[in-house]
Amino acid sequence: MSSPNLPDTSPIPDAGHLPGHACQVFRSDDIYVAQGANQGDGLEGPDMVCPGDIYELATDAVPLRLVVTRPEGREQRVAPGSQIGQPGDLVALESRYALMASGGDKVELLLLRLASGERFALPLSPIGTRIDYTLLRIETPPDDLRLSDLLCVSFARGTLITLASGEQKAIETLHPGTRILTRDHGGQPVRWIGRTTLRAVGVFAPVVITAGTLGNAGDLIVSQHHRMFLYQRQRRPGVATSELLVQARHLVDGEHVYIREGGVVDYFSLVFDSHEIIYAEGVPAESLMVNDATVNALPPEISAEVKARFPGLAQVQHFGTEAGRQMLDEIGATTLYQTPRDKR
Repeated sequence: MSSPNLPDTSPIPDAGHLPGHACQVFRSDDIYVAQGANQGDGLEGPDMVCPGDIYELATDAVPLRLVVTRPEGREQRVAPGSQIGQPGDLVALESRYALMASGGDKVELLLLRLASGERFALPLSPIGTRIDYTLLRIETPPDDLRLSDLLCVSFARGTLITLASGEQKAIETLHPGTRILTRDHGGQPVRWIGRTTLRAVGVFAPVVITAGTLGNAGDLIVSQHHRMFLYQRQRRPGVATSELLVQARHLVDGEHVYIREGGVVDYFSLVFDSHEIIYAEGVPAESLMVNDATVNALPPEISAEVKARFPGLAQVQHFGTEAGRQMLDEIGATTLYQTPRDKR
């Protein structure tokens, strides 16, 4: 890798031979100010937007496929297969915006700029039409940010994982071949372990589920999009199953579960032959699901290895009802928590 203080003048590798990360983006004009100082304007650069403006996604907005690759130590570039840009074009991360939906959900957007000057918005959480999004905060993305890190589904360093033997070991001590206890298939060998180190800010800041909240003996620290496998004590009408897959960020209440910002965090991901539910600090949680979308979300050098190991890329999501913020509000997230009597 070249020195960060010197220009990298070595030849650029052929983008066609590098695995890419695929994501869906919208044209920046598709996300426009419905109310506020910049009413009618699309999403602009950080010097042109105003906190407090209310944005909406246009009803006729069409998501576009952007494929990028980042050779080690280089800028992110458009890769073959992208619907926008030309292979080899630079992709600049111009700004990161935090917004609040009318229902209370927080949404983060990345504003991307291509070599042509066109801007595109990459939502880091699902967004919908006919919903008001109030701009709260403007941030400059770190220079070393990879788009491939944004869909991180991982456990933090120190997380105790239950082995097939019943013993618990810290995730950083595991290795491919270690047999892990799974909910549905008994002891299964880990096929691949991924690791990334990120600044714990914004969407990368981990969720801390404090000891006892879900029956966990110690604090369970995971990435915000990591899903826990939880049970309703009483299944509600209209909810297909008693089993819920809940992203950790939706459990945040500021008391029992909170987002910890600051410093850095080491994240580890586990891959099995199937999408499994394993036990982290005694709590059922998902493994990294291998399919086209998730593998393309990995760093390019890791994506290539996973594609070679898992050529089918066809894992199916574990059975269970995906519970978003609205459903949890109806259920009451705290009804999923252990009560003081349960903890005894």
